[in-house]
Amino acid sequence: MGLVSATSSAIIGFVLLLAGIPKLNEHDGVLRSVRGYKVLPVRLEAPIGRILPVAETVVGILLVLGVAQRLAALAAAVMFASFFTGLTINLLRGRRDLDCGCFAFGVGEIPRIGWFHAVRAGTLAVIAVAVAATAGQAEIGVQVVAATFGFLLVLAGVALAQIRSVVHLGRRPVDDYLSSASIRLRTAETTSRYGS
Repeated sequence: MGLVSATSSAIIGFVLLLAGIPKLNEHDGVLRSVRGYKVLPVRLEAPIGRILPVAETVVGILLVLGVAQRLAALAAAVMFASFFTGLTINLLRGRRDLDCGCFAFGVGEIPRIGWFHAVRAGTLAVIAVAVAATAGQAEIGVQVVAATFGFLLVLAGVALAQIRSVVHLGRRPVDDYLSSASIRLRTAETTSRYGS
């Protein structure tokens, strides 16, 4: 169970690092995202917005290294459970046009949350609880293997997410563009033929 727990710890750690590091210098974006959820008292929004990226980064480092693993996993579980709660509350309110604030803040992207985001946060919270329950000091070799494997799994997940954002099975974005252009062209031909 040591390798499974250490790998799960590393996966959660790398996810938190992927989320936290890009936000360290994005104070305005983080604060905008925290305020957008409208679940915290106003006086707590700014402090949470400042602390969150640092907490994600520090907890991520501890989990990857396997240091203070039980405490770090509990902290991660609390963070992911909080994210799950905020996402779920807003989805139940019908508020989908929000910046998730999960990772970096995309320029020119339309902010949108969905049940996928909530399920992902909830799943990570459950895994973090399992890591806290099974945490123990792994041998250095096991920790290195687990961190490497965890890194590769997170990297594969990021690659799949990037591919999914540009590849749409069953349809191609160029088809959508060409279809609308074809309709406009036929409309223009019909208008010029019969209209004038």
